[in-house]
Amino acid sequence: MTDLLSDREREILEFEARRPGHSSAKEEAIRGELQLTPARYYQLLDRVIDTEQALAADPMLVRRLRRIRDDAAARRAGRTALSAG
Repeated sequence: MTDLLSDREREILEFEARRPGHSSAKEEAIRGELQLTPARYYQLLDRVIDTEQALAADPMLVRRLRRIRDDAAARRAGRTALSAG
């Protein structure tokens, strides 16, 4: 099933598994190792973790990343609701 991921998608998942979280060192590594801007990296990561192929390739990582993303979106939505009311 993992062969359904492109080389780039696999590379992004492997990078994220090695370097979780956010830091300036990670941003430098994104630029250096992947030749991407951090913004583009996170766009691509977001797309990759939404695929069934990524879930099959590394279920624990993908579920953790989805949960982190969903929690952050819920917090943002809560702040928006509070500021609007």
